[in-house]
Amino acid sequence: MSAPTSLTAERVATTLLRVSLGTMYLAHGIVLKLLTYGLPGTAAFFESVGLPGWLAYVTFAAEALGGAALVLGIQARWVALALTPFLVGAIVGVHGANGWVFTAPNGGWEYPAYLVVLSFAQALLGDGAFALSPSRPLLRRARRVAGRVFG
Repeated sequence: MSAPTSLTAERVATTLLRVSLGTMYLAHGIVLKLLTYGLPGTAAFFESVGLPGWLAYVTFAAEALGGAALVLGIQARWVALALTPFLVGAIVGVHGANGWVFTAPNGGWEYPAYLVVLSFAQALLGDGAFALSPSRPLLRRARRVAGRVFG
């Protein structure tokens, strides 16, 4: 079965989610890490909370490239899934002990948790309309792989 081509409410809503999620990743990477703190400053922050400084550069690249891919609709399901470990790491390694509210010192964990939920929703819903490189549905691919492995 091929992907639907009509503009349904679900496809428009999925597109809005994809573009807004990508915009948030771009803002978190480019505006916060690059333009506000600078990459060396971001690396220093990572080191101050016990993470390796080089991880700041990897995180910046993932957020910037992943955000752009989401906005453009390039393999949105897989990009959204690939970005979630960075967010889970932010919760566990940085923000988790700070409490819920982002105004807490070093930020709370609600923002990365919310982005995790949105990223999973994007992965489940797909690309929406106007995607440059639509991704395959998750369950269809999983069933195919499981059939090869177990059956």
